[in-house]
Amino acid sequence: MAGVGGVFAFLPRFAQPQSYHSFADQRSYIGMANFGDVASNLPFAVIGFLGLGFVVRPASGRFIGPRERWPYFVAFAGIFLTAFGSSYYHLDPNNARLVWDRLPIMVAFTATAAAMITERVQLRAGLLLLPVLLLVGIGSVLQWNASELRGAGDLRFYAGVQVCSTLVLLIVLLFPARYTRGSDLAIVVGFYALAKIFELLDKPIFQLDGHLVSGHTLKHLAAAAAGYWLLRMLQKRRPVTDLASS
Repeated sequence: MAGVGGVFAFLPRFAQPQSYHSFADQRSYIGMANFGDVASNLPFAVIGFLGLGFVVRPASGRFIGPRERWPYFVAFAGIFLTAFGSSYYHLDPNNARLVWDRLPIMVAFTATAAAMITERVQLRAGLLLLPVLLLVGIGSVLQWNASELRGAGDLRFYAGVQVCSTLVLLIVLLFPARYTRGSDLAIVVGFYALAKIFELLDKPIFQLDGHLVSGHTLKHLAAAAAGYWLLRMLQKRRPVTDLASS
């Protein structure tokens, strides 16, 4: 991780391109600007709400220890708030609003990484790293926003945190699972990767499907699917020790 951080530290500073805010589907509907990119955030609110309800509800066999719930609680809170932050941004895309889109996404992302460390590496390590990862993730967004306000936009820290968090999710998959449904984590990562591909192909997808749906709208749906699969994993899994003793 330190090596990845070093690579980004030595990269030339790069700002947020203003072209990023020019999304393919800018159609309005029922008086709502950019309807497709705004409305496609609704699944985040639904999945985040259901996830929060599941985590706080006693669910025998789903968590070996009650403290394992906390990273997931924060992750689903981030998913829920993403619906509002992303909708606010897409109603009028610009740098000032983008910060409110990225903050809850980073909360969800870093909390999920902490949850995986808690379950696959060590409970204490994951819980101790949860506030650290949250502060680093939120700090990367605020640092980028401050750099833009100074007229010297710098995305390196934010991009580096995203890459390192993704690497954490992939690395922890190599550790033994304490629960069943461990393969579901690979599907969660797969949906996230698909979301990034849809984001990059925003305009080509919009042109190829006859302006039916844009790549960015599909990005929201794929990212929400990642959150849903995370919740589905929690709902269906069992501790491996239960299977060993049965």
